[in-house]
Amino acid sequence: MVKVQERRHLVLIGNGMAGINTVEQILKLAPSTYRITVFGSEPYPNYNRIQLSYVLEKSKAVEDIILNDWNWYLENEIELYTGTTVTHIDTEQKIVKADNGIEVPYDALIIATGSNPFLLPVPGADKEGIVGFRDIADCQNMLHAADQYKKAAVIGGGLLGLEAAKGLLKLGMDVTVVHLFEEIMERQLDHTASLMLQAELESQGLKFATGKQTEEFLGDERVSGIRFSDGTTLDAEFVVMAVGIRPNILLAKESGIAVNRGILVDDYMRTSAPDVYAVGECNEHRGTTYGLVAPLFEQGAVLAKYLCGVETKPYEGSVVSTQLKISGVDVFSAGEFMDAEGLSVVRMHDDWLRIYKKVLLRGGRIVGGVLIGDGKESSRLQQWIRTGTVMTEAIHNAIVGQSAVETGNTAAELADEEIVCGCNGVTKKHIVDAINEKGLTTVEEIKVATSASRSCGGCRPVVEQILQYVLGDKYDSAAAKQEAICSCTTLSRDEVVTAIKEKGLITSKEVRYALEWDNPEGCSKCRPALNYYLGMIWPAEHVDEKDSRFVNERMHANIQKDGTFGVVPRMYGGVTTPDDLRLIADIAVKYNVKLVKVTGGQRLDLLGVKKEDLPKIWKDLGMPSGYAYAKALRTVKTCVGSQFCRFGTKDSMGMGILLEKKFERLDMPAKFKLAVNGCPRNCAESSTKDIGIVGNEGAWEIYVGGNGGIKARLAELLCKVRTDEELLEIVSAFMQYYRETGKYLERTSDWIERMGLESVTEAIVNDLDNRRALAERMEVALAQVKEPWSEILNNSNLRERMFEEISVSTKQD
Repeated sequence: MVKVQERRHLVLIGNGMAGINTVEQILKLAPSTYRITVFGSEPYPNYNRIQLSYVLEKSKAVEDIILNDWNWYLENEIELYTGTTVTHIDTEQKIVKADNGIEVPYDALIIATGSNPFLLPVPGADKEGIVGFRDIADCQNMLHAADQYKKAAVIGGGLLGLEAAKGLLKLGMDVTVVHLFEEIMERQLDHTASLMLQAELESQGLKFATGKQTEEFLGDERVSGIRFSDGTTLDAEFVVMAVGIRPNILLAKESGIAVNRGILVDDYMRTSAPDVYAVGECNEHRGTTYGLVAPLFEQGAVLAKYLCGVETKPYEGSVVSTQLKISGVDVFSAGEFMDAEGLSVVRMHDDWLRIYKKVLLRGGRIVGGVLIGDGKESSRLQQWIRTGTVMTEAIHNAIVGQSAVETGNTAAELADEEIVCGCNGVTKKHIVDAINEKGLTTVEEIKVATSASRSCGGCRPVVEQILQYVLGDKYDSAAAKQEAICSCTTLSRDEVVTAIKEKGLITSKEVRYALEWDNPEGCSKCRPALNYYLGMIWPAEHVDEKDSRFVNERMHANIQKDGTFGVVPRMYGGVTTPDDLRLIADIAVKYNVKLVKVTGGQRLDLLGVKKEDLPKIWKDLGMPSGYAYAKALRTVKTCVGSQFCRFGTKDSMGMGILLEKKFERLDMPAKFKLAVNGCPRNCAESSTKDIGIVGNEGAWEIYVGGNGGIKARLAELLCKVRTDEELLEIVSAFMQYYRETGKYLERTSDWIERMGLESVTEAIVNDLDNRRALAERMEVALAQVKEPWSEILNNSNLRERMFEEISVSTKQD
């Protein structure tokens, strides 16, 4: 084995995705060949720049997009200098010099300095409140601005500009996209596709000022607006420039290395200086510079093999593709996309489904294409373009929607070195090797082992095809997949929840389109489930989709078999007053209520209320809703407790009222019931509740997972606590853990059996940090809840849509 001191010294300038991906491949090919030093100008380890938009919209934190953490550098014996900028390369002495005085010699040097955002050279461009969008610091500036200002402008209607605009929109800003051309994403989309994308983005709340040339930024020290060349103006308190990038060539140029638009390289990434290479956005290969990740990884694969002495084909350029899932619109573009002389076009445009497919042919071979609204064929289309596949009747029928194309498994057609996951630079061979070496049987296992599909998820279908291709006949008997949440998709609950978090999806519509639902409109099973998962993940951002709820939840009352409704006002802990009882009796008479029933949850149910009378009876009651219809906390049943009972050891009524007031109205995976006993005699039936609390010998016992319904189950002891404060924290953490891990409509009785009481105890009782974190997330969720009866009474539009218009149509019928 080669000793460490005998290794050649490889220096990497640039700690970004292109450079570190090259290093990763070198470590796999020849881990003992180089001693490696890395310089990075930012104060972070290697992170995924593609996911900056997720950081901007707060769906991910900075640590969530780190690709290689600090430990990775230590484990691979890589010397890392963060917050350090190399200022000069002495190509004769083979030494790099940094701004802090550090000098490091090299045997081989890779320049991966990336690119800089292009800033418009117009008057006022140096004003406060004008930023680019290229790194974490830019994200932090934008997040800070969103907290202070309302009106934002994003200059640039390309990929980066639209991501920045959507991020700011989700932060609550009024956002206008300013674009020089009449059509957005004009470098990737044709006229039809561009208009379709803009229309969808406008429906999501973005505004557009297209065909506008910025002439001047207005304001004193801080920007206040933009003046355009046509004399019009736009108010803006914050401006993001996303008009393009320029290769960062300054270091190379000042060090005497040949440059043009980028650092000039040959087919093996060699520059004009000996033993100096350039990879990524900073270089120029055959007159082309690339700003997308996949070509940079392809360059890195060639360079890594060259540096390790492994035979490799030269890099001959890349077929550039763009895939964007934003605001419920699936956008894909690759190769040639504009109609031109010498090209034949296969086109399908469906306005009703908002689907547009276009494939371009030269000499009968596929050379490019655009997909809008239906990206299922994106992976296969990209492969057809790369290989110049001849158009066939089967492919044609698939494009225009007449049949499914059957040309074999895409995975079998891919070359080993083909990059499957562009976000993370994962090749087919990397995935195949991981499957064979580690015995992987699911896409989730592949994601963990290789990072393929970890970021945008667009490559997931191909990853699954590779899995099927490698396992062959064993694929059907592979580790069982989790059950899909409905027939509209093959994705399980956990896969959907993970995708919602990773992609920052806020609406059910976005989920269905981004995750390629077979039924774009969803069904009665997945619509309410998605509405719940979105509200659970994004309590502050997600707007409740009332039309996705079951009728009882939508109407905030229980529908009966004769079409009337049952109204159950809240009685905290089953406790009421003579005045409230008198009020309920008077209202029952006034609205000719058919039956007043004492419920099992110690409340009164007013049965037989007409639909049109619901808002009126709620107003006259002046009491909060009892949520007897909801997937939420129904009741907290109590016994008399120590206040009156001679056996009571704890104040069960006081604790029950406290718990009910704290957790009422919070959406849960299924209906949820509590009970509090003042002693072990179980008068409040704590043993059959989702959470049962029993006062015993000066302490509280907490039981969980009980159910007195069709599938009866006795609750199990979770723990004992001494103080009310600890009781509240554990109950809060338990409920939040159930909210975050439970399947929609899954009662805690089934959830406990699936999760295991031991694992729940570990997460809730033993892991104090996790318990506190869960309780904190619960507080965020509770801050968003509203009293539904009051909300409808105070919202005339909602009241009219749900009750008054319905009642008019009923009378007409």
